[in-house]
Amino acid sequence: MASYETLAQFYDAVNGEPRERIRQLLDFIARYHPRAESVLELGCGTGAILAGLGSGLSLTGIDLSDEMLAHARHRCPSARLIHGDITSFSLDDTFDVVVCVFDTLNHVTTFEGWLSTFERVHEHLNVGGLFIFDVNTVGRLRELSEMAPWVHDFEGHTLIMEVELDDEPLATWDIRIFEQRGAREYVLHHERIAELGVPLGDIKRALAPQFTLLDETDTQGDAPTDESSRALFVFRVVEGRDG
Repeated sequence: MASYETLAQFYDAVNGEPRERIRQLLDFIARYHPRAESVLELGCGTGAILAGLGSGLSLTGIDLSDEMLAHARHRCPSARLIHGDITSFSLDDTFDVVVCVFDTLNHVTTFEGWLSTFERVHEHLNVGGLFIFDVNTVGRLRELSEMAPWVHDFEGHTLIMEVELDDEPLATWDIRIFEQRGAREYVLHHERIAELGVPLGDIKRALAPQFTLLDETDTQGDAPTDESSRALFVFRVVEGRDG
């Protein structure tokens, strides 16, 4: 899975504030579980999502990167933050909502790992609990691999990123950040991050025995397909635990 050891310090500056995704999450929670009191985020990163969910919920986050968690502690000091693997975590608590966004699931590079994550989610949801997550589609990863490298200047630094698909369905994000430290001095930060593309039908079939699909959408508000830019799902656990 991705480590983000070298990229954590730049992550929020590159990606900006996730206001639209936070709005979507809050809308889904209000619509499908208005009495929810607790949220667990898988792959919480710098804590931007947790911080945006507000003070009305008990917040917990898991991430595999110590560097990302260090940023999350500053952004969301009220949250319980745990260093852990989303495919194998085991907590004493259960939750009303589990969220996993910004293609965190794609960072699990075997489908067996996805299945293990789904099982962990099932074990940690209360009765009536929601599992809300998004994925990069197989079509989107293929599209990105056919595009020229993306160049983005931010805060005096330069990001160069391209996606390679030499081992489909595994894609590799090659990310270079040239950090400006002086008028003519730059330091290169380089990381390669793998993502697995999984057909949406396989995802739904894997979840069907233990979850009911409540909602699904692409970035345009339509039903997602394998060619969509991104797919966002809301599932309800069939049989959760008494919290």
